[in-house]
Amino acid sequence: MSQTDPVKVGVLFSTSGATGAIGASQRLGTELAIAEINEAGGIDGRELVAICHDPQSNPARYAHLAEQLVAQDGVNVIFGCYMSSSRIAVIPVVERWNRLLFYPTLYEGFEYSRNVIYTGAAPNQNSMQLADYMTAHYGPRVYLLGSDYIYPYESNRIMADLVLQRPGGARVGERYVRLGATEADFRVAIEEIRASRPDFIFSTVVGDATAAFYRAYADAGFDPVRMPIASLTTSEAEARQMGADVACGHYTAAPYFQSLDTPANRRALASLRRHHGADATANLCWEAAYFQVHMYAQALRRAGSDQIDALLPALLGSSFEAPQGTVRIDPGNHHTWLHPRIGRLRADGDFAIVRASAAAVAPDPYLVNHVLGDWTVKMTELEP
Repeated sequence: MSQTDPVKVGVLFSTSGATGAIGASQRLGTELAIAEINEAGGIDGRELVAICHDPQSNPARYAHLAEQLVAQDGVNVIFGCYMSSSRIAVIPVVERWNRLLFYPTLYEGFEYSRNVIYTGAAPNQNSMQLADYMTAHYGPRVYLLGSDYIYPYESNRIMADLVLQRPGGARVGERYVRLGATEADFRVAIEEIRASRPDFIFSTVVGDATAAFYRAYADAGFDPVRMPIASLTTSEAEARQMGADVACGHYTAAPYFQSLDTPANRRALASLRRHHGADATANLCWEAAYFQVHMYAQALRRAGSDQIDALLPALLGSSFEAPQGTVRIDPGNHHTWLHPRIGRLRADGDFAIVRASAAAVAPDPYLVNHVLGDWTVKMTELEP
């Protein structure tokens, strides 16, 4: 390949189907970073060219399209996947072809692949902080509600383990709904919540069903002041779907919120709105999708090749000033050092940050240290 030829990358996010809204935001973050890189001269003069496909929130289509990107389109690097089921479908493809997947989504942990860079939060970077905050401020009795696939089951197991470490900790109920669930699908859960009266609800509902659940909660007359929903998967994108009046008062743990006031975030948001309009919004998955492309480009300039054996030494251990703060790819486990935060949704649909890490937290995807409270020494309480 000529040193002036474009560099092709695969982009594999669902912009339709049950997770289309959050997938569209991840594609938006990816495309914004690519546009910025090209506007700045590309990779030593070589243009980055995205080959994009929509897997329609279907894991089987993810596997098929990943194969197509590698075998037919000739890409060496894929940016993609939201649900864990889609990541699990793609990993055998990139391992078989020895290609690299950048995965910009929080997930359940307990995984490693040489062929994956994980830029979303591991459980020690969101679940532990959320469990500590919610049990300290609301109480240790939790109702667990999730979508019916691997990530919610594993995340709910972790949350239950953490909550049960507290005196009086209890899992008062647990239920799962289909992907794409409507308000009617939450009737049984709503009645169980009404009967069990938990201190808080932990939601791992994903995609369009998130808005349906929060609306069902509001229609039931529940009060977030007394019994809020706490989530890892409810972002500004889902808040926009459900309406700020329905979202207000509920919590999310994430390394990034759009309301974060850092120079890097101000620059990124200004760039987002310059390229995509004043109404464009960001969220945790958008941010990870955005910064991981910049980290790839940074490594590619050093390596001179996007073949995995050349790229990984330049990528592992590298840092980047992301909108959330300085992030770093851990060379030992391919996960990312991130900045945990707790946000509470405001009436305008943005998050007020109520607790923030004082420093980046090392990724511990296997939860080797599984004792609640060990990370709170790095957390700073803020005014809501």
